[in-house]
Amino acid sequence: MYEDHAHFPAVDPVRAGLKGVCPRCGEGRLFDGFLSLKPECQACGLDYGFADAGDGPAVFVIMIIGFLVVGMALWAELTFQPPLWVHLLLWAPVTLVLCLALLRALKGVLITLQYKHNAREGAIDDGKR
Repeated sequence: MYEDHAHFPAVDPVRAGLKGVCPRCGEGRLFDGFLSLKPECQACGLDYGFADAGDGPAVFVIMIIGFLVVGMALWAELTFQPPLWVHLLLWAPVTLVLCLALLRALKGVLITLQYKHNAREGAIDDGKR
């Protein structure tokens, strides 16, 4: 499935994922739109059919941004005690922007790590071979 590792230079999966480039060659683009993947790398021809990040990026975004925004909102409440509408006007856009910024980056990182570790869908071993 992931043949031809040998004649491509090693690519740092985290850096490649954050930049949104091919996990094999580090040159071709990984994304076709904001979150949709290209069918294959234009530079090396790697088929991106293996890539399935599932709900992983969304879960990480929820946990990371939720922790940060709730912490900042609690700090602001305890320090300044603003009215509720100020919290809404402040934290709703901050949450939206941070989530959108982090979602694409984490999807790229999870896909490049999936390639590096040759991860694929699990299968049940029925013991027959």
